[in-house]
Amino acid sequence: MLYRNKVKVMLDVNICLSEAEEQMEMSIMHLEDEFAHIRAGKANIRILDDIRVDSYGSMVALNNVAALSTPDARTIAIRPWDKNMIKVIEKAIIDSSVGIMPTNNGEVIRLAIPPLTEERRRDLVKQSGKVNEQPKISTRNTRRNTLDIRKKAQKDGLPEDAEKDAEEKLQKLHDKYIKKADELFAEKEKEIMTV
Repeated sequence: MLYRNKVKVMLDVNICLSEAEEQMEMSIMHLEDEFAHIRAGKANIRILDDIRVDSYGSMVALNNVAALSTPDARTIAIRPWDKNMIKVIEKAIIDSSVGIMPTNNGEVIRLAIPPLTEERRRDLVKQSGKVNEQPKISTRNTRRNTLDIRKKAQKDGLPEDAEKDAEEKLQKLHDKYIKKADELFAEKEKEIMTV
């Protein structure tokens, strides 16, 4: 019976580590999504992800009413499937936080991505740095919570060597995801600072 309880506690520790890794991975996925929305002077249709358009009485994502493309590094082209939507799409872009004035030729709406000034690039790097802190905080909190659960498992009969092994695995997971966040930030910083 005692052996069975130790096996159960070990399985619980492995499940706990697996859940911790999943939470850390989700924080990195969120970071990637946040970085995609930070405009770095190059055309990226992801900056339009949050725009909703009134399409026949319901608010839908912009990519549900138009084809989005980047014909060159400084232009986003929006080709509505219904030409009557041009004014509605333009208004949604103007009202959004994108900060770029759209132009159209009656068929295609174009967003010309302006080049970034040196000062704006530095501000975007600072913004990216702040965004980069969130998954690190989340990863540290996940590690702390998992350590608390592990300490409780030790009180419930987890052997000391298994507890140390779980702690080492957890620290390796923590270090891996902190490093991943820093690597993503370094890539974003390079992207922003490249003229």
